[in-house]
Amino acid sequence: MKACSGCGSGSTNLTRTFTTLLRNAGLRRIRFHDLRHSTATLLLEQGVELVVIKELLGHAHIGVTAGVYAHEGSASSARRNCGSPATASPTWGGASP
Repeated sequence: MKACSGCGSGSTNLTRTFTTLLRNAGLRRIRFHDLRHSTATLLLEQGVELVVIKELLGHAHIGVTAGVYAHEGSASSARRNCGSPATASPTWGGASP
């Protein structure tokens, strides 16, 4: 992200704005980068092919995507197979129901 003149760093402004949005929404603070991981995890849990997730994330090699998210696929598969709902908090930082 390119910063505008006199505005400071673009990433600093993004972080500040994101933190404000989280606070205003009553959500716990997370890093903006955490949204990337959450998106990939949710896509994998919805059955999106790993190669599609690789392309969306911009990974050069599928091995990178598989190495980071392979555990997510096996965990969601295990939850579906046993019929019990996930008990963990959402990875995106929202409040549990």
